[in-house]
This record gives sequence, structure tokens and C-alpha cells, in this order.
Amino acid sequence: MAKSRAGATEDDVVTIKKYANRRLYDTERSCYITLEDLGTMVRDGRDFRVVDAKSGDDITHNVLTQIIMDEETRGETLLPVNFLRHLIGMYGDKMQSMVPQYLEASMTAFRKNQQDVRSALEGALGSNPLAELTRRNMEMFQQAAGAFIPGAGGSKTKDAEIAALKAEVAELKAALANKN
Repeated sequence: MAKSRAGATEDDVVTIKKYANRRLYDTERSCYITLEDLGTMVRDGRDFRVVDAKSGDDITHNVLTQIIMDEETRGETLLPVNFLRHLIGMYGDKMQSMVPQYLEASMTAFRKNQQDVRSALEGALGSNPLAELTRRNMEMFQQAAGAFIPGAGGSKTKDAEIAALKAEVAELKAALANKN
């Protein structure tokens, strides 16, 4: 059995069929659903994949992007304009292939810190963990912002930049391992 990115087996992944009339069909519950329902499934941690009912092509990426667009249109903006500009600017760039892994690692670290903050608020951690988590979050955001600013690497060569990124990832892994 293959594993999905959430760690569930393929049997645990709900298949959603998207028909030409834009309707989405949940094969697990045998009913039609909306993009809002898919958003709720994401927030609930339920793994799914969306396939085109006619061709069988996996269109999960497109549908997830549409959910983000719908949320942003409703005024619940999460993505700052400058971030979007930098992201668009990365398309076609030499570093484009590294962006998805970097963003995924950054989001994973952010979610972990978010969980730590919640635990701290519930009294599960020591004396002043919020200050430390805030400092780490600020460092992470500054590093993320620096990755999208053209020329931020200065005169470093590509190999030096990659080595620096690997060192940062190793430091983050070590810090996360120490927290656990």
C-alpha cells in the first residue's frame, strides 16, 4: 500500500470525482459536495484526492488552488500581496524546483510552532515558552522572506547558497529533535 503525504494509506484517502458540470462527488459518502466541504475536510485533516471523472486525471492541486482562491475572494486573505508577487516571480527561475520543498518545510515548522504555542497556553510547557517561540517564528519569517527577495544571496555562488540552506535545514531538524 502506498502512503499519502499525510501518512494515511491509499485506502484512507477519499476519492472525489469532479464532473464536467463542476459538481464534486464524494465516493466515500456517496453524495455531492462543495468546495467548502473540501475546505472543511482539509481543516479536519482528512486526506483526499480529486480526479476528473471523465479522464481520471488527478486534479487535486487545481482544486486546492481553487479553494484558496475562493477563501481569498471572500475577504479572508492569508497571503500577502508581496508574498504572491515573489511566488509568481519564482516561476521559471532556476530555483523554482526548490520552492515547493522549502515552502512545505516552512509550513511544517510553522504548524509545529503553532502547536507548541497552543500547548504553552494550556500550561503544558515551562516558564516563558511564548517568548522563545515568538523569537523562532520571527527568525523563520525573516528567513522565508529573504528566500524570495531577488539578490538576497549577494555574491554567493549557487553551491554556497545550497550549502547554507542545507545547514539551516540541519539546524532546524536538530532544534525540532531537541524539542521532542
